[in-house]
Amino acid sequence: MKKACKANLPALIFLFALLLLWQAGATEMDAAYILPTPVQILQRLWELREPLFLVHLPATMTVTGIGLAISLVLGLALAVAMDASGLVRRMLYPLVVVSQTIPTTAIAPLFVLWFGYGIWSKVLVTVLITFFPITITVYDGLRAAKVEMIELLQTYGASQWEIFKKIKIPCALPYFFSAVKMAVPMSVIGAAIGEWLGAKSGLGYFSRRMMTQLDGAGVFAPIVLLAAAAMLAVGIVALLERYFVRWRGES
Repeated sequence: MKKACKANLPALIFLFALLLLWQAGATEMDAAYILPTPVQILQRLWELREPLFLVHLPATMTVTGIGLAISLVLGLALAVAMDASGLVRRMLYPLVVVSQTIPTTAIAPLFVLWFGYGIWSKVLVTVLITFFPITITVYDGLRAAKVEMIELLQTYGASQWEIFKKIKIPCALPYFFSAVKMAVPMSVIGAAIGEWLGAKSGLGYFSRRMMTQLDGAGVFAPIVLLAAAAMLAVGIVALLERYFVRWRGES
């Protein structure tokens, strides 16, 4: 615990300095509807704690969780398929890349038109944003397995499944956790974008509603909550990585 606190101390000091600059600049501007101070945002977060924590945060986390789960299954399946077959790789890899050229803000309203204001329009936005880093990063991890080790197992008569289990999975595991740590905040962003463009609940929806009321602190309060939720989720993934990838050195 002490080692972790000491490692994060520079980041905490830098963050505190940024907050002080923000506080001073927003106080000097004196236009809370445009740029509220951090203190005003925290006050508004406390005032709105019931709708934020009991209604809108669970709605956003539900979208995030479902979208991330689908992205994990889809991304892992595509990565394994592309690694197993050169034909599949040539068929799918360009399509996976092209999918990321679609502007999210352009396709999200279409999802709302197709699937309504329910949860699935937001889930699809989240999946569209998050499956790509999982697919590409895990695929790179599978391809990073050393050819010499694979050939050695083949000389001993190992099957493709045994090679996959004993060589490729351990090699791709650090890549997998790196992909998940990238996908988690992106899934939160995707859920918020979907809610911003069309929803009945969620932190993105609440932030947009506060904007129509010219409530600057109310706009920032759900954003702060989103950031805190994403950081907590990434921290949990980092703990799981430390447990499952014990051979990886710590920086």
